[in-house]
Amino acid sequence: MSPLAAAAVVVALVAATTLLGVLWRSRQGRVRTTVHPALVRPSDVGVDGGFGERATLLQFSTEFCAYCPATRRVLGGLAGERDGVEHVDIDLTNAPAVAKRFNVLQTPTTLVLDGAGAIRARIGGAPRPRELAERLDQILGETHVAA
Repeated sequence: MSPLAAAAVVVALVAATTLLGVLWRSRQGRVRTTVHPALVRPSDVGVDGGFGERATLLQFSTEFCAYCPATRRVLGGLAGERDGVEHVDIDLTNAPAVAKRFNVLQTPTTLVLDGAGAIRARIGGAPRPRELAERLDQILGETHVAA
């Protein structure tokens, strides 16, 4: 192979890899609206207590997740600002069946559940706080204004 052809192949590979990286990065943390017919119950994820009366931010984490502590703070803060909203963190380190059931391929993954336990949104990766707050407010049927 000539040096010019080899250089062209390298440039094409770098361009393709960069494009895939940019595409992947743009999808991380995005709130994807979903309508899942099955309801999630606390017993489905091994929670003894209940979920929020109006909504639940269900976070799936692992022990070695770098973004999970920050996500935990964001979700806990959002839940604390809204009546009837709970944040529940599930450690999947020793719960592969739960990860498989909810198709969790990365941590953190967050499911936004309405008061009935229906999955209304899904976030792969660290959530974008403003986007998540807007979606949560839509689910709650209110406009939340921070003081």
